[in-house]
Amino acid sequence: MTITIGDAARASGVSEKMIRHYEAIGLVRPARQANGYRHYAEPDIAVLRFIRHARDLAFPLEDVRRLLALWHDRGRASGEVRRLALGHVAALEAKAQSLQAMANSLKHLAATCHGDDRPDCPILDELEGKH
Repeated sequence: MTITIGDAARASGVSEKMIRHYEAIGLVRPARQANGYRHYAEPDIAVLRFIRHARDLAFPLEDVRRLLALWHDRGRASGEVRRLALGHVAALEAKAQSLQAMANSLKHLAATCHGDDRPDCPILDELEGKH
């Protein structure tokens, strides 16, 4: 049984727009009917769910592509999947540290701002590049 893109979107939790994007970049390859309409089978829905879960974990699309290839390869080594996952963990942790540093900088700037009717504002000065 095959279903349309709207049904595939509902079944997978991936928007129609993103399904079209994933098709355009080759992550999913639905069958096309003579009229040009896409038709999705259960394996296509499984791939879309896999992509959605990977993207929910913020894997970049290239990593999603690699993970899909590993998922389809029953002779894969799980160590390769683990290395990809741990590499992504390291990238997420680095990003979290960077975001925390930005938050700390903004907290410091906000603490130096009087927040009253005066026009002087160290936050705007910093954004302008005045030190």
